[in-house]
Amino acid sequence: MSKYKVELNGFDINKCEKLNHQQMMELLSDYTKTKDEKIKERLIYANLKLVLSLVQKYHQRIDNLDDLFQVGIIGLIKAIDHFDVTLDLRFSTYAVPLIIGEIKRYLRDNSPMRIPRSLRDIAYKALMYTDEFTKENNREPTIEEISNKLSISRELLLEAIGSTYSVTSLSQEIQNDGTSVDLESQIKDTRNNYKEVNNKLDLSNALKHLDEKENLIIRQRYYEGQTQSEIADELFISQAQVSRIEKQALKRLQKYI
Repeated sequence: MSKYKVELNGFDINKCEKLNHQQMMELLSDYTKTKDEKIKERLIYANLKLVLSLVQKYHQRIDNLDDLFQVGIIGLIKAIDHFDVTLDLRFSTYAVPLIIGEIKRYLRDNSPMRIPRSLRDIAYKALMYTDEFTKENNREPTIEEISNKLSISRELLLEAIGSTYSVTSLSQEIQNDGTSVDLESQIKDTRNNYKEVNNKLDLSNALKHLDEKENLIIRQRYYEGQTQSEIADELFISQAQVSRIEKQALKRLQKYI
């Protein structure tokens, strides 16, 4: 699924039929009554972009996104088969938790770590209850609500849920405002030595030579870890402007240091 472009048997996903809410409800109603496979196929194709948008969120946790996409389609099919057209509910609201549930189950079952069976059972029960609760209440349950339902401690529940997360290498690259950085380089070195103290003093003095906006952007980017997009939204300017100001400020810092 290179660059999220998906083709199914030569069919470009971008050419899938687009259905509005009313059309979707009419087709789902017809399928509920007839169980016509052609209607079901039409519904599946019309919602492939929904599956793809959810799969994209897990691109850093798995190498083969094609498999994950197929798993997401299983969740979509389950949503189509079990959707209640009498409810005042958008199909996507109902389908998303089921699709994500299938994706998380797949990631958990294919985790490279060996997880105790007892924790996997708790995680599975928590996931099933979360799906059920979300359908009935249109929101996900809190940790406290899940722990009360399963009659287990909050700590054990968090451990079980945490066991479903996949392992990520520190050398794995991540995207940050269009540039690739490895996770290891983002881990702060807390060692305190003479050279580091001098560097901090030099940087502190150099920051005084920046104007107010440059100083603010540098501190938000490198002290608070905000992205250029987040800063742009906060300052009501474009990301391109933030990028330009940041580069200009870094050049001035380099000059003074």
